[in-house]
Amino acid sequence: MLLIVLICAAVYLLAVPAGPTAETFVVIPPHSGTTGIAAILEQHGIIRSRAAFIAWRMYKRGALKAGEYRFDHPAPLFEVYSRIERGDVYTVSVTVPEGYNIFDAAQAFQAAHLKSATEFVAGARANVDLIADLDPHATSLEGYLFPDTYRFPPAMSMRDMQAQMVRRFRQKITAAGLVTNIHDTVTMASLIEKETGASQERGLVASVFTNRLEKGIPLATDPSVIYGLLLLGAYRGSLYAADLKQDDAYNTYVHAGLPPGPICNPGMASLQAAMHPSVTDYLYFVSDNAGHSRFAATLEQHNQNVAAYRRAVRQSAAP
Repeated sequence: MLLIVLICAAVYLLAVPAGPTAETFVVIPPHSGTTGIAAILEQHGIIRSRAAFIAWRMYKRGALKAGEYRFDHPAPLFEVYSRIERGDVYTVSVTVPEGYNIFDAAQAFQAAHLKSATEFVAGARANVDLIADLDPHATSLEGYLFPDTYRFPPAMSMRDMQAQMVRRFRQKITAAGLVTNIHDTVTMASLIEKETGASQERGLVASVFTNRLEKGIPLATDPSVIYGLLLLGAYRGSLYAADLKQDDAYNTYVHAGLPPGPICNPGMASLQAAMHPSVTDYLYFVSDNAGHSRFAATLEQHNQNVAAYRRAVRQSAAP
Protein backbone atom coordinates (compact mmCIF):
# COMPACT_ATOMS: atom_id res chain seq x y z
CA MET A 1 0.00 0.00 0.00
CA LEU A 2 2.80 2.40 0.91
CA LEU A 3 4.48 1.74 -2.44
CA ILE A 4 1.26 2.54 -4.26
CA VAL A 5 0.92 5.77 -2.33
CA LEU A 6 4.50 6.77 -3.14
CA ILE A 7 4.00 5.99 -6.82
CA CYS A 8 0.79 8.01 -6.94
CA ALA A 9 2.49 10.92 -5.18
CA ALA A 10 5.42 10.81 -7.62
CA VAL A 11 3.09 10.75 -10.62
CA TYR A 12 1.10 13.65 -9.17
CA LEU A 13 4.17 15.78 -8.49
CA LEU A 14 5.92 15.00 -11.79
CA ALA A 15 3.20 14.52 -14.36
CA VAL A 16 0.13 16.49 -13.28
CA PRO A 17 0.38 20.03 -14.69
CA ALA A 18 1.00 22.86 -12.27
CA GLY A 19 1.87 26.49 -12.66
CA PRO A 20 0.30 29.78 -13.70
CA THR A 21 -2.56 30.39 -16.10
CA ALA A 22 -1.35 33.98 -16.68
CA GLU A 23 1.98 35.05 -18.14
CA THR A 24 4.71 34.75 -15.51
CA PHE A 25 8.40 35.57 -15.92
CA VAL A 26 11.01 33.83 -13.82
CA VAL A 27 14.68 34.81 -13.73
CA ILE A 28 17.18 32.11 -12.81
CA PRO A 29 20.49 33.80 -12.00
CA PRO A 30 23.78 32.18 -13.02
CA HIS A 31 25.25 29.67 -10.56
CA SER A 32 21.90 29.22 -8.78
CA GLY A 33 22.37 25.47 -8.27
CA THR A 34 19.63 22.86 -8.30
CA THR A 35 18.32 23.75 -4.85
CA GLY A 36 18.21 27.45 -5.69
CA ILE A 37 16.44 26.86 -9.00
CA ALA A 38 13.90 24.57 -7.34
CA ALA A 39 13.20 27.19 -4.68
CA ILE A 40 12.71 29.95 -7.27
CA LEU A 41 10.31 27.83 -9.30
CA GLU A 42 8.32 26.83 -6.24
CA GLN A 43 8.14 30.43 -4.99
CA HIS A 44 6.70 31.54 -8.33
CA GLY A 45 4.19 28.69 -8.37
CA ILE A 46 5.71 27.03 -11.42
CA ILE A 47 6.12 23.67 -9.64
CA ARG A 48 4.39 22.14 -6.65
CA SER A 49 7.43 20.76 -4.86
CA ARG A 50 11.06 21.74 -4.82
CA ALA A 51 11.88 18.31 -3.41
CA ALA A 52 10.33 16.66 -6.44
CA PHE A 53 12.36 18.90 -8.75
CA ILE A 54 15.59 18.04 -6.91
CA ALA A 55 14.74 14.34 -7.08
CA TRP A 56 14.07 14.58 -10.83
CA ARG A 57 17.38 16.41 -11.23
CA MET A 58 19.19 13.55 -9.47
CA TYR A 59 17.54 11.11 -11.89
CA LYS A 60 18.04 13.12 -15.09
CA ARG A 61 21.34 14.86 -14.34
CA GLY A 62 22.45 17.26 -17.10
CA ALA A 63 23.13 21.00 -16.87
CA LEU A 64 20.46 23.55 -16.01
CA LYS A 65 20.75 26.94 -17.69
CA ALA A 66 20.33 30.38 -16.21
CA GLY A 67 18.20 33.05 -17.86
CA GLU A 68 14.72 34.51 -17.96
CA TYR A 69 11.91 32.04 -18.62
CA ARG A 70 8.31 32.72 -19.58
CA PHE A 71 5.52 30.47 -18.29
CA ASP A 72 1.95 31.01 -19.42
CA HIS A 73 0.19 27.70 -18.82
CA PRO A 74 0.27 24.85 -16.30
CA ALA A 75 2.84 22.20 -17.20
CA PRO A 76 4.16 18.94 -15.72
CA LEU A 77 7.34 19.24 -13.68
CA PHE A 78 9.32 17.19 -16.18
CA GLU A 79 8.34 19.66 -18.94
CA VAL A 80 9.49 22.61 -16.82
CA TYR A 81 12.74 20.77 -16.12
CA SER A 82 13.25 20.03 -19.82
CA ARG A 83 12.84 23.69 -20.75
CA ILE A 84 15.46 24.79 -18.24
CA GLU A 85 17.79 21.97 -19.25
CA ARG A 86 17.77 23.04 -22.91
CA GLY A 87 17.87 26.75 -22.07
CA ASP A 88 14.53 27.65 -23.60
CA VAL A 89 14.82 31.20 -22.32
CA TYR A 90 12.42 34.00 -23.14
CA THR A 91 13.63 36.19 -25.98
CA VAL A 92 12.42 39.39 -27.61
CA SER A 93 12.72 40.08 -31.33
CA VAL A 94 14.24 43.36 -32.52
CA THR A 95 14.89 44.40 -36.10
CA VAL A 96 17.65 46.80 -37.07
CA PRO A 97 17.09 47.71 -40.75
CA GLU A 98 19.90 48.55 -43.15
CA GLY A 99 20.91 52.18 -42.78
CA TYR A 100 19.98 52.56 -39.13
CA ASN A 101 22.57 54.49 -37.15
CA ILE A 102 23.20 53.86 -33.47
CA PHE A 103 20.52 56.38 -32.49
CA ASP A 104 17.91 54.68 -34.68
CA ALA A 105 18.93 51.25 -33.36
CA ALA A 106 18.71 52.58 -29.82
CA GLN A 107 15.09 53.57 -30.40
CA ALA A 108 14.34 50.11 -31.85
CA PHE A 109 15.77 48.43 -28.74
CA GLN A 110 13.80 50.74 -26.48
CA ALA A 111 10.57 50.11 -28.40
CA ALA A 112 11.16 46.36 -28.02
CA HIS A 113 11.58 46.85 -24.25
CA LEU A 114 15.06 45.33 -24.33
CA LYS A 115 17.20 48.27 -23.26
CA SER A 116 16.77 52.01 -23.00
CA ALA A 117 17.93 54.15 -25.91
CA THR A 118 20.42 55.85 -23.61
CA GLU A 119 21.89 52.51 -22.54
CA PHE A 120 22.24 51.38 -26.15
CA VAL A 121 24.09 54.51 -27.28
CA ALA A 122 26.31 54.45 -24.19
CA GLY A 123 27.14 50.79 -24.89
CA ALA A 124 27.91 51.51 -28.54
CA ARG A 125 30.47 54.07 -27.38
CA ALA A 126 31.87 52.08 -24.47
CA ASN A 127 32.26 48.71 -26.20
CA VAL A 128 34.63 49.76 -28.99
CA ASP A 129 37.09 47.10 -27.85
CA LEU A 130 34.80 44.64 -29.65
CA ILE A 131 36.10 46.04 -32.95
CA ALA A 132 39.62 47.06 -31.92
CA ASP A 133 41.16 44.76 -34.52
CA LEU A 134 38.85 46.01 -37.27
CA ASP A 135 38.92 49.73 -36.54
CA PRO A 136 41.47 50.65 -33.84
CA HIS A 137 40.48 54.33 -33.79
CA ALA A 138 36.70 53.86 -33.74
CA THR A 139 34.84 55.99 -31.21
CA SER A 140 31.70 53.84 -31.35
CA LEU A 141 30.37 50.63 -32.87
CA GLU A 142 28.71 52.64 -35.65
CA GLY A 143 28.93 50.69 -38.90
CA TYR A 144 29.74 47.38 -37.24
CA LEU A 145 26.33 46.46 -35.77
CA PHE A 146 25.09 44.38 -38.67
CA PRO A 147 21.49 45.11 -39.73
CA ASP A 148 19.30 42.08 -39.12
CA THR A 149 16.52 40.68 -36.96
CA TYR A 150 17.80 39.43 -33.61
CA ARG A 151 16.26 37.61 -30.68
CA PHE A 152 17.70 38.54 -27.29
CA PRO A 153 16.80 37.52 -23.74
CA PRO A 154 15.89 40.76 -21.91
CA ALA A 155 18.27 39.79 -19.09
CA MET A 156 21.25 39.69 -21.48
CA SER A 157 23.72 42.53 -20.98
CA MET A 158 23.92 45.36 -23.48
CA ARG A 159 27.51 44.42 -24.20
CA ASP A 160 26.57 40.82 -25.03
CA MET A 161 23.77 41.97 -27.34
CA GLN A 162 26.06 44.31 -29.22
CA ALA A 163 28.79 41.67 -29.30
CA GLN A 164 26.35 39.35 -31.07
CA MET A 165 25.61 42.06 -33.65
CA VAL A 166 29.33 42.58 -34.21
CA ARG A 167 29.80 38.81 -34.62
CA ARG A 168 27.14 38.84 -37.34
CA PHE A 169 29.07 41.66 -39.05
CA ARG A 170 32.29 39.64 -38.89
CA GLN A 171 30.57 36.59 -40.37
CA LYS A 172 29.21 38.64 -43.27
CA ILE A 173 32.44 40.41 -44.21
CA THR A 174 34.42 37.18 -43.91
CA ALA A 175 32.03 35.53 -46.35
CA ALA A 176 32.36 38.54 -48.67
CA GLY A 177 36.15 38.49 -48.55
CA LEU A 178 36.56 41.89 -46.86
CA VAL A 179 39.80 41.54 -44.92
CA THR A 180 41.69 44.81 -45.53
CA ASN A 181 40.89 48.52 -45.55
CA ILE A 182 37.84 47.73 -43.43
CA HIS A 183 37.40 51.19 -41.88
CA ASP A 184 37.28 53.02 -45.22
CA THR A 185 35.14 50.34 -46.87
CA VAL A 186 32.54 50.40 -44.10
CA THR A 187 32.56 54.20 -44.06
CA MET A 188 32.03 54.30 -47.83
CA ALA A 189 29.30 51.65 -47.58
CA SER A 190 27.49 53.70 -44.94
CA LEU A 191 27.39 56.71 -47.28
CA ILE A 192 26.09 54.54 -50.12
CA GLU A 193 23.43 53.06 -47.84
CA LYS A 194 22.15 56.50 -46.91
CA GLU A 195 22.27 57.92 -50.42
CA THR A 196 20.19 55.33 -52.27
CA GLY A 197 17.60 52.68 -51.60
CA ALA A 198 17.74 51.46 -55.20
CA SER A 199 19.85 48.30 -55.27
CA GLN A 200 20.82 48.70 -58.93
CA GLU A 201 22.26 52.17 -58.23
CA ARG A 202 24.55 51.35 -55.31
CA GLY A 203 27.50 50.59 -57.58
CA LEU A 204 26.94 53.85 -59.46
CA VAL A 205 26.81 55.88 -56.26
CA ALA A 206 30.01 54.13 -55.17
CA SER A 207 31.63 55.12 -58.49
CA VAL A 208 30.73 58.78 -57.95
CA PHE A 209 32.30 58.79 -54.49
CA THR A 210 35.36 56.89 -55.70
CA ASN A 211 35.88 59.29 -58.62
CA ARG A 212 35.52 62.34 -56.41
CA LEU A 213 37.96 60.95 -53.86
CA GLU A 214 40.51 60.28 -56.60
CA LYS A 215 40.17 63.84 -57.88
CA GLY A 216 40.22 65.43 -54.43
CA ILE A 217 36.68 66.77 -54.85
CA PRO A 218 34.63 67.00 -51.63
CA LEU A 219 31.97 64.30 -51.47
CA ALA A 220 29.30 66.87 -50.56
CA THR A 221 26.91 64.27 -49.16
CA ASP A 222 24.06 65.48 -46.97
CA PRO A 223 23.70 62.32 -44.82
CA SER A 224 27.24 62.78 -43.51
CA VAL A 225 26.50 66.37 -42.52
CA ILE A 226 23.31 65.24 -40.78
CA TYR A 227 25.22 62.58 -38.86
CA GLY A 228 27.74 65.13 -37.64
CA LEU A 229 24.89 67.30 -36.41
CA LEU A 230 23.30 64.31 -34.66
CA LEU A 231 26.55 63.68 -32.79
CA LEU A 232 26.54 67.32 -31.69
CA GLY A 233 22.85 67.21 -30.77
CA ALA A 234 22.33 70.04 -33.24
CA TYR A 235 20.24 68.45 -36.00
CA ARG A 236 16.98 70.36 -36.48
CA GLY A 237 15.14 67.88 -38.68
CA SER A 238 16.22 69.53 -41.93
CA LEU A 239 19.47 70.82 -43.35
CA TYR A 240 19.97 74.56 -43.58
CA ALA A 241 22.52 76.60 -45.53
CA ALA A 242 24.40 77.36 -42.32
CA ASP A 243 24.75 73.64 -41.59
CA LEU A 244 26.60 73.09 -44.86
CA LYS A 245 29.19 75.68 -43.86
CA GLN A 246 29.83 74.37 -40.35
CA ASP A 247 33.43 73.31 -39.77
CA ASP A 248 32.67 69.80 -38.58
CA ALA A 249 34.72 66.70 -39.44
CA TYR A 250 31.60 65.04 -40.88
CA ASN A 251 30.83 68.02 -43.13
CA THR A 252 31.82 66.60 -46.51
CA TYR A 253 31.06 69.94 -48.16
CA VAL A 254 33.86 71.59 -46.18
CA HIS A 255 36.32 68.70 -45.86
CA ALA A 256 37.53 66.53 -48.74
CA GLY A 257 37.86 62.79 -48.27
CA LEU A 258 35.77 60.35 -46.31
CA PRO A 259 34.20 61.39 -43.00
CA PRO A 260 35.97 60.18 -39.84
CA GLY A 261 33.92 56.98 -39.68
CA PRO A 262 30.70 55.26 -40.69
CA ILE A 263 27.49 57.25 -40.45
CA CYS A 264 25.16 54.24 -40.19
CA ASN A 265 25.19 50.45 -40.24
CA PRO A 266 25.23 49.37 -43.89
CA GLY A 267 23.82 46.15 -45.27
CA MET A 268 25.62 43.61 -47.40
CA ALA A 269 24.61 45.16 -50.74
CA SER A 270 26.17 48.50 -49.83
CA LEU A 271 29.30 46.79 -48.50
CA GLN A 272 29.59 44.91 -51.78
CA ALA A 273 29.17 48.16 -53.73
CA ALA A 274 31.89 49.83 -51.67
CA MET A 275 34.18 46.87 -52.34
CA HIS A 276 33.35 46.73 -56.05
CA PRO A 277 32.19 50.13 -57.34
CA SER A 278 31.01 50.43 -60.92
CA VAL A 279 33.51 51.88 -63.38
CA THR A 280 32.12 55.19 -64.66
CA ASP A 281 33.16 58.78 -65.23
CA TYR A 282 30.30 60.09 -63.08
CA LEU A 283 31.04 62.83 -60.58
CA TYR A 284 27.51 63.88 -59.63
CA PHE A 285 24.10 62.47 -58.88
CA VAL A 286 20.78 63.87 -57.77
CA SER A 287 17.39 62.40 -56.97
CA ASP A 288 14.74 62.20 -59.69
CA ASN A 289 12.03 62.53 -57.01
CA ALA A 290 10.76 59.07 -57.95
CA GLY A 291 13.00 56.76 -55.94
CA HIS A 292 16.01 56.82 -58.26
CA SER A 293 18.92 59.10 -59.14
CA ARG A 294 20.22 60.86 -62.23
CA PHE A 295 23.99 60.61 -62.75
CA ALA A 296 26.26 63.01 -64.57
CA ALA A 297 29.91 63.27 -65.56
CA THR A 298 29.95 67.07 -65.95
CA LEU A 299 28.66 69.96 -63.92
CA GLU A 300 26.58 71.11 -66.88
CA GLN A 301 24.80 67.77 -67.06
CA HIS A 302 24.35 67.78 -63.31
CA ASN A 303 22.79 71.24 -63.34
CA GLN A 304 20.30 70.02 -65.93
CA ASN A 305 19.46 67.05 -63.71
CA VAL A 306 19.02 69.35 -60.72
CA ALA A 307 16.65 71.53 -62.74
CA ALA A 308 14.67 68.42 -63.72
CA TYR A 309 14.50 67.38 -60.07
CA ARG A 310 13.17 70.78 -59.05
CA ARG A 311 10.52 70.65 -61.77
CA ALA A 312 9.47 67.22 -60.56
CA VAL A 313 9.18 68.49 -56.99
CA ARG A 314 7.03 71.44 -58.09
CA GLN A 315 4.78 69.19 -60.18
CA SER A 316 4.30 66.72 -57.34
CA ALA A 317 3.41 69.58 -54.99
CA ALA A 318 0.90 71.13 -57.39
CA PRO A 319 -2.79 70.60 -56.51
